Amino acid sequence: MNQILTLREKRAKAWDAAKAFLDTKRGTDGLLFAEDVATYEKMEADVVSLGKEIDRLERQATLDRELSLPTTNPITNQPAAGGKAKDGRASDEYTRSFWALMRNKSVSHEVYNALKIGQDDHGGFLAPDEFQRTLLDALQEQNIFRQLAHVITTSSGDRKIPVVASKGTAAWIDEEAAYPESDDTFGLVSIGAYKLATMIKVSEELLNDGVFDIAAYIATEFARRIGAAEEEAFFTGNGTGKPTGILNATGGAELGITTAGATAITMDEVMDLFYALRSPYRRNANFLMNDATVKALRKLKNASGDYIWQPSVTAGAPDTILNRPVYTSAFMPAIAGGAKSILFGDLGYYWVADREGRSFKRLNELYAPTGQVGFLASERVDGKLILPEAVKVLQQKAS
Repeated sequence: MNQILTLREKRAKAWDAAKAFLDTKRGTDGLLFAEDVATYEKMEADVVSLGKEIDRLERQATLDRELSLPTTNPITNQPAAGGKAKDGRASDEYTRSFWALMRNKSVSHEVYNALKIGQDDHGGFLAPDEFQRTLLDALQEQNIFRQLAHVITTSSGDRKIPVVASKGTAAWIDEEAAYPESDDTFGLVSIGAYKLATMIKVSEELLNDGVFDIAAYIATEFARRIGAAEEEAFFTGNGTGKPTGILNATGGAELGITTAGATAITMDEVMDLFYALRSPYRRNANFLMNDATVKALRKLKNASGDYIWQPSVTAGAPDTILNRPVYTSAFMPAIAGGAKSILFGDLGYYWVADREGRSFKRLNELYAPTGQVGFLASERVDGKLILPEAVKVLQQKAS
């Protein structure tokens, strides 16, 4: 943690030095002298590199904390004290049987009997409850959307979410006059479940190695692959066979501002986007953009001459623009003609619906000639913005 704090302080100082250099090397036209461009870009690249190293160290620290947790819980009460025994996929028997099946080609009938409660329609088995929580934590680490959205768990069927379609109003009336009728009207947003799958291959030698932590490996690979596919769909999905993304033309965020230029953004336009969002939603709002867009915004100043982008010096805290947190994703479009380059709003109104349970299936024969074992992993998930007015986009002028 001390190393992370040191790097954050170093990044803040590097950024201050870069800003000072930029201010002192501009010509009368407001542009850098040609001989200083390379120096400034090197200084800015150092700031970006420090930021990426901080992100890596924070992810490493998170994984270290998770992997250092005990695999069993100590007994804290008397055996005769009672208490409800864990059953189903939460039971120790189910967990032991699940990992016995994942590790071994041949298992006893007792193992299959213990797993019947979690068997799906395709021969796979739902993950034990404890491992399910590990998967969700790993997914949240990999997928920025899961950190900001509202995540729910559904058992089966579509989930109907009531939303306000139009709001009632008040009116001034005379004494003893009739009260006006003005009711809210409600609509329903339906969230279903789309299947997302991947296949993980592991060598038989590793599986037979007692030191190899198969649970940690599967959790990491599952989160990396599934997390990336989820995040892309939550941004750009079209609702056909996948979630409806927040940038989708239908059901996505509302337009807040269109820029005057196709390949540039001004401070005034960022400010217009900020105030295009209604005040109640600004309280919990965040900015979302591509790394390349952050790079462009770093050079913008407000009317007082202060840079609007402020690097965080607190571990775990994001950078800010106009005192609101800034998050980045590779799946946000870069600045280009017609692109929706910045999102601003309360992402808590984007709902992610996890169908209960993630399924795993061991493939013994498919990769046997190469000495490998395949594992099919799948989940069912959907995502939808239930209140479009809670999130606004800045869209570049069409080129």
